Amino acid sequence: MREMNLRQRPLKKPFRLTGLTILVAALCSLGISSIQDVSEYQKLLDKISDQIGQIRAKIKGEEKKETTILSRLDMIGFNKKLIKKEISRHTIQQRKANRELSSIKKQIPPLKAKLSKEKKSVEKILVTTYKFGKFSFLQFMLQAKDVGTLISENKNLTLLAQYQEKIITDYLEALNQLKQTEEKFEGKRREISRLIRIARKKRQDLTAQETKNRALIRETKENRKVHLQTIEELKERAEQLQVLIKGLLEEKISFPFPLVPLWEKKGNLSWPIEGKVITSFGLQKHPKFKTVTVNNGIDISPDKNETVIKAIHAGKVVYCDYLRGYGDLIIIDHGMAYHSLYGHCADFLVKKGDIVKAGQSIAEVGDIGSLKGITLHFEIREKTKPRNPLHWLKRR
Repeated sequence: MREMNLRQRPLKKPFRLTGLTILVAALCSLGISSIQDVSEYQKLLDKISDQIGQIRAKIKGEEKKETTILSRLDMIGFNKKLIKKEISRHTIQQRKANRELSSIKKQIPPLKAKLSKEKKSVEKILVTTYKFGKFSFLQFMLQAKDVGTLISENKNLTLLAQYQEKIITDYLEALNQLKQTEEKFEGKRREISRLIRIARKKRQDLTAQETKNRALIRETKENRKVHLQTIEELKERAEQLQVLIKGLLEEKISFPFPLVPLWEKKGNLSWPIEGKVITSFGLQKHPKFKTVTVNNGIDISPDKNETVIKAIHAGKVVYCDYLRGYGDLIIIDHGMAYHSLYGHCADFLVKKGDIVKAGQSIAEVGDIGSLKGITLHFEIREKTKPRNPLHWLKRR
């Protein structure tokens, strides 16, 4: 009865790693901070997608207007900004995909280990089944000593059969889970490769837009006809800004706290951005065409790694939108009919109606509408009259 004894000997149940256990183990191996990172990636993607939608809306709106030198310049600027945002989106998508790829990669070894254990259990079942197959069930019944033994052994056989079926099912599930995970891993790898190709193409598009931008700026400097047309357009834009400021002066502005008058800080205001003044206040004479224009503020080329524009004084944001000739423009009301203006912004960090403090970051510097590349156009107005900002900012 050697084979009968083998049937009665209970098999040791192997450790079963369920799908939930695998998931928990994988999450623990990633760490809470990593999970939060993936969530942050999605928040950034949603934010950038919103910004891309806004830029496309501006481009669509500008396409409906009359084409001028400044509108062409702005369109190039908007297209550059759009491409940069799309590159940022693809970069973040790539990082998110890499994070997910790393997560999937960590799941594969424990799945393979689980599969190996299940495989050994199946192999043991096959060996046992082979041994059981050497005699018939009828032979087993004839050899049973009594009815009690028959019932007991039949129960054991039933349980053994059920257990064997469970082991085989677990093995097949583990095999399928590993296959799906490996397919997901390969899918993420293909996704990353695709994102890299798209980002590379977008960078080529950006280079093409940069070339168009430089060519147009060069044309405004070297072609007299284009230069004169640009001057006329700039005068029109300056008049539109004047009308805008007059309208803002008519609005009643309230502040949640008493403001230190701007004139009390004259000569001690912090600079909106660190950099070199490339266009001073007042009359400007063109070196080639000898034309004279008026600059109502100063243009600052930011120092290397300087990207953020800051408010020079506490106040309320009363304008935060695009204005042709000035790009994305912020106007802050400082009370008592004093305003500061920040043109050619790339990204707004505040919105209309916000109360800002001195030194608070309000935007990133850009080049939309600028004939001088990445530049901050900065003005200080007393009522509608422009004041020389260098008389108000700290001396350097």
